[in-house]
Amino acid sequence: MDTLKAIVRDAVYWYAGGGSNIRMYPLGNDDLGVYAVTMVDFPERKHAARVVVQARLEGETVIIEEDTTDRPVVDRLVASGIPRERIVLAYLGEQGVKV
Repeated sequence: MDTLKAIVRDAVYWYAGGGSNIRMYPLGNDDLGVYAVTMVDFPERKHAARVVVQARLEGETVIIEEDTTDRPVVDRLVASGIPRERIVLAYLGEQGVKV
């Protein structure tokens, strides 16, 4: 499980780069297996902060709650060795683990 957490954390945190007039911040909780990256305008705030990508673990299943990127995190996870059938794209309406 710790290896799975590390893979998911690294895949999500990869999106925490910078850009022109924005800052990206990685947020996470290893105990809960929840990882996200948020975006805020910088240096002048013009828009509300938002979640760029968020994923969490339910057992051995990865649930992607949000992904607004042009390089989907699911591709990074699969390339890292997580089988696609263990990944739920909740933001697209896929059904998976019930909690």
